[in-house]
Amino acid sequence: MSTRKPNMESSIYLGSDGWWHGRVTMGVKPDGGPDRRHRRAKTETAVTKKVRELEKLRDEGRATKAGRKPTVAEWMDTYLTTIASLKLKPRSLDDYWSKTRNDIIPGVGKHRLDKLAPEHLEVMYAAMMEEGHAPSHVVKVHRILSRALKIAHRRRLINENVATLVDPPSVDETEANPFSRDESKAFLAAAAKRPTFMRWAIGVGMGFRQGEALGLRWQYVDLEQGLFHPAWQLQRLTWRHGCKNAHACGARLHRFEPCPADCSTHKGYKRGCPKPCAKTCRRHASTCPERKGGGLAFTRPKTKKSQQPVPIPPPFLPFLLEHRAKQEEQRQAAGELWEECGAVFTRADGRPLDPRADWEEFKQLLEEAGISDRRQHDGSRHTAGTILNELGIDMPTIMEILRHTQISQTRRYVKGRSELSREAMRRMGEAFMPGPDPVSETRTETESTRAARARRRRKIR
Repeated sequence: MSTRKPNMESSIYLGSDGWWHGRVTMGVKPDGGPDRRHRRAKTETAVTKKVRELEKLRDEGRATKAGRKPTVAEWMDTYLTTIASLKLKPRSLDDYWSKTRNDIIPGVGKHRLDKLAPEHLEVMYAAMMEEGHAPSHVVKVHRILSRALKIAHRRRLINENVATLVDPPSVDETEANPFSRDESKAFLAAAAKRPTFMRWAIGVGMGFRQGEALGLRWQYVDLEQGLFHPAWQLQRLTWRHGCKNAHACGARLHRFEPCPADCSTHKGYKRGCPKPCAKTCRRHASTCPERKGGGLAFTRPKTKKSQQPVPIPPPFLPFLLEHRAKQEEQRQAAGELWEECGAVFTRADGRPLDPRADWEEFKQLLEEAGISDRRQHDGSRHTAGTILNELGIDMPTIMEILRHTQISQTRRYVKGRSELSREAMRRMGEAFMPGPDPVSETRTETESTRAARARRRRKIR
């Protein structure tokens, strides 16, 4: 009972098994053979509907490619290795790999790409929230997975990006906690006792990010024009294998079984016991004899806007000259042990400052200055934006100084404590409400007026 037709026409027939079957010619497979796809249903009407839907996808060029679809884990490996690595900055790529290994693969990695459903993502996100992950972390995982599925959809591996059908958790904006002016002065007074004083002055006074301040090099400092050119940033990158067989290289460090419930090895770790390695694990590159691309490295900022020059406050210039002279003395004292990197802020042997040590010093300075604990970003970038706002600087100018791409981002940076708003509301109160004792104030004003008149009379006489 076949209705098979030649060329690209589909065929629908009743099989000996009692089911109705449809065969749709989609084109050719990568090996040159015909790509004929099968649909079946209990009734002729139902199978005809399925056939028409498949034909529509074919005619619109939206049909998936022939062949077995990869699992989510396999596709994420392909996406990060051969696609995302060409576009993302090293630090961002490290973050993508970390969230893929720790969250995406354990959560939905075994599902075939074309069988992944919105419910699978919702269950994964709910489990992550129960494990204590912040909503912002879950949202980042959602964005990474959505981007990978978007590329898979473009390449016709799937018919739809199911991540677009899922709403990730809502994220409350982190409340900024910048220094007040008095706190800024106290912090810099504590920093003045250290050789890294100018590093903190630039962070608080100019709003430089940690990586930008530590990555600043003398060749990008124009003392004559009074300009900083933040063309580079210092970051700690994850090592990558340089050997041919990454899985075999890290064999002695692979751990495929989870830690026991009473694990003492990782007791006290902030993140708890690490998750077991995947069967095809290619991690542990830090021990590879031919490792590459890791450690402290100078990298370009994410955007061109971040590389725009920033005027140096004139009072900073004498201190910068003094700092350069002291660094030259260190270079002479170190002799052959000096490792030149050209950085403005270095260790005693010329190497750049370690971001971890820099963070620890920030916490120490908070304690010495008697300031409550807060994020390093609040104590530098948010502080600079907020104080500039309090000084009456307009938003577009603050946006240029902080090198933001959107003014909405600048507004978030100056949302913290603002003396301008307090002063404005004080004036508003005075405009509508009487003072604590208007009668006594009037009497005092009258008596002072009478005294002034009496003095004028004496002068006339």
